[in-house]
Amino acid sequence: MLENLERREMVLNFGPQHPSTHGVLRIILWLDSEYIHKALPCFGYLHRGFEKLAENKTYDQFVPITNRLDYLAGMCNSYSYVLAVEKLLGVTAPRRAEYIRVIAMELSRLASHLVWLGAAAIDLGATTPIMYGFREREGILDLLEKLSGGRMTFAFMRIGGVKFDLPDGFIDECRKFLKIFSEKIKDYDVLLQKNRIWIERTRGIGVLSAKEAINYGLTGPSLRGSGVKFDVRKNDPYSIYPELDFDIPVGKVGDIYDRYLVRREEFRQSVRIIEQCLDKIPDGAIMSDDPRVCRPKKEDVFDNVESLIHYCYIAMEGIEVPKGEVYSRIEGPRGEFGYYIISQGTNKPYRLFIRVPTPINFTPLNHLCQGKLIADLTALIGGFDLVLGETDK
Repeated sequence: MLENLERREMVLNFGPQHPSTHGVLRIILWLDSEYIHKALPCFGYLHRGFEKLAENKTYDQFVPITNRLDYLAGMCNSYSYVLAVEKLLGVTAPRRAEYIRVIAMELSRLASHLVWLGAAAIDLGATTPIMYGFREREGILDLLEKLSGGRMTFAFMRIGGVKFDLPDGFIDECRKFLKIFSEKIKDYDVLLQKNRIWIERTRGIGVLSAKEAINYGLTGPSLRGSGVKFDVRKNDPYSIYPELDFDIPVGKVGDIYDRYLVRREEFRQSVRIIEQCLDKIPDGAIMSDDPRVCRPKKEDVFDNVESLIHYCYIAMEGIEVPKGEVYSRIEGPRGEFGYYIISQGTNKPYRLFIRVPTPINFTPLNHLCQGKLIADLTALIGGFDLVLGETDK
């Protein structure tokens, strides 16, 4: 006690009510004046229990729930899940469906990074970037709504393909948006890249070396900001990404400013990916013809009693997945997002574990906070791009 008095140490709760902690993150701080000695993050204020919920849902029924993990990038969450189930089933989605999936995922990546840009900036006192970011995000959500019918929770991915084909005029509208968005990226650069306050609040703060970032298990822009060129789309390719030409941006110093530069460049790379998909997308089916996952055509249902019975069984009981276990991962906006599924040969997962990037990327917080100001903590939280919906899974 006397030691604490001599050091003038104070224990303070930072959040969960603090605006920069998103209302559901609590960080216990040990302070000497405004300098941090120790920071202990406390998760669990959402009580969602998705992994246990999955064990009581059929494989099909769990697809809409996956959108609600990282609610800023629901398309990416769903794809990782359906990819895992497809591996267990031995089912491959048609090529047109894969192109549509990649378009949807990269649009989601852009939308997620725009929210990060605005939220990180407004946490440090800049209000204009969030207005700019949400302006462009509305255009992306308009496209996703035309594609899926939803704006945040889509239920668009399907085991074996996608729910809908591209609507009429979608390709032209998407090209038009990408052209506008490419110009708007310059506005974001003008606002932040050489902004004196932004630079002073982010450069040299939260520095992680490449070795430290790897040892802490970081992925995504948080890892690449430290100079590690790792991206699941390149290092463990899936879908049609091996056929596409895009670069993996990396930082040099490993501070918050470098993580910002990585995400800024990812805007341009996602635009490149989507443009290539729009140019190369083939004709064809959007769902696998495997009878375990495809729905029969209307004429087949009415003309064939066996098809009708099979359709009703699949609709009510769900897909029976063979025994086995699988891990499927993708590159989400925040890093590696994966599902580990154990199947006992029934229509429901026996066990399901979700590997989400946010809590893992947040593990070096205490290391980075020591000796720093409370104001730097706000910058660090924004720099890691937290989504608490996936943290409390």
